Amino acid sequence: MEIRTDFLILGSGIAGLSLAIKAASLGEVTVVTKKERSESNTNYAQGGIAVVQDPLDRFEYHINDTLACGAGLCNREVVRFVVEEGPERIGDLVRWGVNFTSSHEPGKVYDLGREGGHSHRRVLHAKDLTGREIERALNDQVERLPRIKVYENHIGIDLIMKSTVTGENQSGKDACLGAYVLDIEADCIHTFLARYTIIATGGTGKVYLFTSNPDIATGDGIAMAYRAGAKVANLEFTQFHPTCLYHPEAKSFLITEALRGEGGILKLKNHLPFMERYHPAGSLAPRDVVAQAIDNEMKRTGDEYVLLDISHRKRDFLISRFPNIYEKCMDFSIDITKEPIPVVPAAHYMCGGILVDQWGQTNIGNLLACGEAACTGLHGANRLASNSLLEAVVFAHRSFLKIKEGFTSAGAQEEIPVAPWNFRGASESNESVVVSHNWDELRRAMSNYVGIVRSDRRLERAKRRIEMISREIDEYYRDFLVTKDLIELRNIALVASLIVRSALGRKESRGLHYNLDYPSRDDANWLKDTILCKEGL
Repeated sequence: MEIRTDFLILGSGIAGLSLAIKAASLGEVTVVTKKERSESNTNYAQGGIAVVQDPLDRFEYHINDTLACGAGLCNREVVRFVVEEGPERIGDLVRWGVNFTSSHEPGKVYDLGREGGHSHRRVLHAKDLTGREIERALNDQVERLPRIKVYENHIGIDLIMKSTVTGENQSGKDACLGAYVLDIEADCIHTFLARYTIIATGGTGKVYLFTSNPDIATGDGIAMAYRAGAKVANLEFTQFHPTCLYHPEAKSFLITEALRGEGGILKLKNHLPFMERYHPAGSLAPRDVVAQAIDNEMKRTGDEYVLLDISHRKRDFLISRFPNIYEKCMDFSIDITKEPIPVVPAAHYMCGGILVDQWGQTNIGNLLACGEAACTGLHGANRLASNSLLEAVVFAHRSFLKIKEGFTSAGAQEEIPVAPWNFRGASESNESVVVSHNWDELRRAMSNYVGIVRSDRRLERAKRRIEMISREIDEYYRDFLVTKDLIELRNIALVASLIVRSALGRKESRGLHYNLDYPSRDDANWLKDTILCKEGL
């Protein structure tokens, strides 16, 4: 089936839905999402959204905190406008019905949390379920807008490029016409054609064995964009959240950084604090420092986890401020009001992504990207806590403004005939074990060799393993009908390869990228982004 629309948005997190709501004022909007529309990384964001609100805070302080955390690779202009435009975008969210936790202090509207790397309290939150509250409000808005059509349980396969359709070698910039999309439940492939295609598919956490991300975070948008010829940048900077719940029955449940902001202390299993040996801010140090410290202590002691202790705070406060964490930990017989929480680092956030300009535009015409799938220049080599939701709403708005400049309802999209998906004589597979085996082997290789601490030897070993697995996946992809699992496997294999290539290329240690062979930061040679583009383009 061929479906034509003005805007094709791949992804239903805060970036995709906030852009959809605004784009509906211009034309027809189609949102494609792999699962239910609320299933996204946004929905799992516990901490909140960092915005200057306190009278004692300043834009300058937030800017400086972001730059310091980014280890020299942030784009200063991007940091400035993201921070300064933040309060207006919070206004959008509030108008759409997001209920942030109110303050009981005189002269303050919202209760503001503090997280690692922040010099002031500036994290707006809805208790410890901020992402869920934002998703609820955005989905309520989407349901009220008849111009927005949401296709749940659909996954993009590949972007449709003008050069491929016409057979012409584009002398200038190629253009995106839409995407081929698999209807997972009906098991058929649709052709979605759009005047503008926006990738807002989230991150890459499932490339690793241990992650705080939901199962959908398989780097689909980054892989699709790279295959189409888009530039990607800084993929070596995967942020590992320092504190995920360690329990055999817990599926990498995130313990928000806000808990440390309220006085949580990291300790060894013998209950001795250790973070003061690594950073003056102790347990409130930036995430890269904390994750590397925990990784080092676990390797030094042989322990499987460390402890996060906030039991010294009052019981009523903890249950009120962190109700979700309290209930989840109680499910595993851990009472955070009386005992510490066992935690380990897990892959959490991709600071790199599809390279975009200050308006969310890629190097491909009519293709934009925002949210975690994009590399905007805000995060640099390490994301400041709770800057991700801020980046998503700011760049969704700026993408809308750029689209609006050239959008006229009379200017219908170019009518280029696009052939339906070519099945190439593929047959149905009865060997799903191949997919599951390669899925597991890829993720184990990434976790073992491309984790928090790396070396050239480990990276080269990962490169060889991933190349071998990728060849097998490509053969399988050519021979058999596509499925959701096969599409995701193909994408994590490509993203894993790109992460390794980026990590091998950076001969220094900076931010989230720590290489034992190059332990020092080298501003003379490596104060620059790592940019990759498909060969031959």
